[in-house]
Amino acid sequence: MKIDLLQMVESGGCSAKISPKQLEEILKYLPLPKDPNILVDIDTHDDAGVYRVNADLALVLTTDFFPPVCSDPYEFGQIAAANSISDVYAMGGDPVLALNIMMFPAAKLPIEAYAEILKGGFDKASEAGVRIIGGHTIDDYPPKYGLAVIGYIHPEKIITNAGARQGDSLILTKPIGTGIIMAGHRLGLANEADITEAKRLMKLLNKSGAEVMKKYNVKGATDVTGFGLAGHGLKMAMASRVSLKINMKKVPLIGGSYKLADDGCIPGASFRNLDYADEHLLAVEELDYNLRMIAFDAQTSGGLLMSVSHDKAEAILNDLHKAGLTSSVIIGEVIEFQGKYIHLEN
Repeated sequence: MKIDLLQMVESGGCSAKISPKQLEEILKYLPLPKDPNILVDIDTHDDAGVYRVNADLALVLTTDFFPPVCSDPYEFGQIAAANSISDVYAMGGDPVLALNIMMFPAAKLPIEAYAEILKGGFDKASEAGVRIIGGHTIDDYPPKYGLAVIGYIHPEKIITNAGARQGDSLILTKPIGTGIIMAGHRLGLANEADITEAKRLMKLLNKSGAEVMKKYNVKGATDVTGFGLAGHGLKMAMASRVSLKINMKKVPLIGGSYKLADDGCIPGASFRNLDYADEHLLAVEELDYNLRMIAFDAQTSGGLLMSVSHDKAEAILNDLHKAGLTSSVIIGEVIEFQGKYIHLEN
């Protein structure tokens, strides 16, 4: 019996996240513990928390889970695991251990689908060198899956979204468009080649990108997920107290994602992300509407957005290409704060 998980959801992957505006309101009520060993917490809305164990070791802690973003249970498990592990890579850490987080409607899905999701997660975690040592499951509809991940990092080598500096170049390691492509898939509008490419990119670990960042001692980065390229760029700009200038014509797009957007296939998450960022956004008058919306397309297991020293940018780009991240490209620059945190150009 063939299972199609997409028949069970209205929005999946990181598109299912609550809006960043709602999240910001919720976090106001979360008390923050005072501990000198907490090196990174939610204060800057970074990718993960970091806790110092001793002078040479800190733990990177993160969790992520969501409803299905694709039809096949095994591929869903792979994508969810890659996405969960990505936050550790974004901060320059080495992921080590994980726990499964599983919500599974036992009366509506056969146990074989449950097993395939877990197998997909296990195989992708194994590829990353992560050992899954347990987890927690509840009966819930629609199904959801992800991981709680622990990684190691040296306390003095943490990469954060507060590390962008004026004069840096901005490098993006994966093309944009997974939200639009998968929404098009659910509507029967996306072609098979684009769907296959979107799933390949979502399954692609950010491990090699993280290794390049560590080689060049990059200080500022984030991964691009549910808040979209411009949304996560906004978090980086605010944390770093700078402005990011992004040239949307240079941003690589997956297959026919632009045409899908032009045909009106723009997921609701894009509008939620734009609504949150609009007051912090400066876009040139001639900016293409579709490119504006693509800038806020919610990505699932997206690439790394790196803020790198201008004089190292070409060398970093060359190494990323050699590592197989052939879509990596310089998409803009970090400038002094100029009234708005995100500047979008054509």
